[in-house]
Amino acid sequence: MAVTVADPEPGAPHQPARTRRFLRPGLLRTLVALVSGFAFYLSFAPRPLWWLAPLAFAGFALVLRGRRFRAGFGYGFAFGIVFFLPLLTWLLDFLGPDFGPWPWLGLSFALALYHGLAGGLITLVSRLPAAPLWGALVFVALETPRAWFPFGGFPWGRVAFSQPEGAFLPLASIGGAPLVGLAVVLTGFCFAALAARLREVRKLARPVAFAALGTLLPVVAGLALWPSIGTGPQDGERTVATVQGNAPDIGLALQGERAVLRDNTIAESRRLLAAVRAGQVPAPDLVVWPESATTVTGPDLQVDQLVANFGAPALIGAIYRLPDGHLQNSVIAWDPRTGPGRRYAKQQLVPFGEYVPARKVAELVTPFLDNETVDMVPGDGANQAMAVAGTRVGVFICYETAFDYPARDAVRDGAELLVVPTNNAWYGESEMSVQQLAMSRLRAVEHSRAVVVSAVSGVSAIIAPDGTVTSSTGLFTADSLVGRVPLRTQTTLSDRLGAWTEYGLLALAIAGVAGGLVLRFRTRRSSAGTAGEAAD
Repeated sequence: MAVTVADPEPGAPHQPARTRRFLRPGLLRTLVALVSGFAFYLSFAPRPLWWLAPLAFAGFALVLRGRRFRAGFGYGFAFGIVFFLPLLTWLLDFLGPDFGPWPWLGLSFALALYHGLAGGLITLVSRLPAAPLWGALVFVALETPRAWFPFGGFPWGRVAFSQPEGAFLPLASIGGAPLVGLAVVLTGFCFAALAARLREVRKLARPVAFAALGTLLPVVAGLALWPSIGTGPQDGERTVATVQGNAPDIGLALQGERAVLRDNTIAESRRLLAAVRAGQVPAPDLVVWPESATTVTGPDLQVDQLVANFGAPALIGAIYRLPDGHLQNSVIAWDPRTGPGRRYAKQQLVPFGEYVPARKVAELVTPFLDNETVDMVPGDGANQAMAVAGTRVGVFICYETAFDYPARDAVRDGAELLVVPTNNAWYGESEMSVQQLAMSRLRAVEHSRAVVVSAVSGVSAIIAPDGTVTSSTGLFTADSLVGRVPLRTQTTLSDRLGAWTEYGLLALAIAGVAGGLVLRFRTRRSSAGTAGEAAD
């Protein structure tokens, strides 16, 4: 009996069975990549869900399993875009409705390309022995060029910044942010490999043993290091006060409110002084003002008098006018008797906030650039650690918290205490302030130093050397903190290794990718030779 195969409906596209089989797992993999990227975002402050980060990377690794470069790039980009879009929504508050969503979307897209490249390159090392380790090296290594490009680098959203608490944090004292990030990704990748291997009974033994070891070792190592994190004073203690004057506005509109910021900071300083005189809080050995709390163009009798009334030196966050008229975002050591002294100028300026990259191009797309908008001048690193209040205090300002070198240079220059003046009022009540606070907590453990964060509108905080927040303020409120902090002189292994940890991991990642390419080339050549022999 003849069987007639019915023709497809007129106009219906013919879809081969192979394509239909591909679409379903491809869509599932994309969905898992998106869910994993969002889970990675949820691991960041203000949520204390640090353990979500390795689970997110486990999902990402399962998506990449058995894929080639192009598919890996696509899944990596999907993972990255759904991570950066919610992480960076504070850019919308900063730029306001006049700019629209395009800067936020553009930056998120550019950063997601790094994750896309990571996904593609991870597929190249997937056939190497200890593949999860090589994959983790590749992912973390790509955070290094992200600190260089675009616009002088934007390291926001590094893996380590999701770990201001939890099992992985102590590793910062050994290898800084790069080692913490590697431990998180390696744990996730090994967990994924273990789950996959357990389904393939034939491939147990050595690969499973490595996957199990890689899953547990970073966690166990981090937990084992907790007792070694020193918090006690090694050169005495100091009572430090930080003043939060509050801000009236957010975004670029704050640019015209410098006089209000100064008045608010002075008013809160006077309230703090009254509380000190009334015996309600201890007298500080050091007073800290937030970033850009005032503008200094010459003698300032009002600040002189205020610091003299405290009878203690102060670190004054100020926009400092140079003799040639250019401005520098600075912190000035202000003595109660002799007035302003040494000054540290911010080195890592905020693109489009403190300077405009590619200004001629930017002028074509925004009406906000004119002859009155002048780029700030970056500092040269001088006075990173200043002698003040009988000790050496290391200073790095706001955005510099995201970069490894400012705090490290300050500690290497002898800083026994770290101070971070910041102005996050630009970003409203978004998650930006607590994201940055998480970075300062990581820096405390990385360098075994107490950290004092002084913010214009919050969050100000006093952080112990083990990353614990001992006191903090709320957002958009006038407030002050006074706390006793230990002075520490011991340098961590992370300080001694410096950038060698980061560059060492980068070199290993490059070697792994090269090895993966060689292996793939040999495999293809061998397959081609076998096919030729079969044809003969």
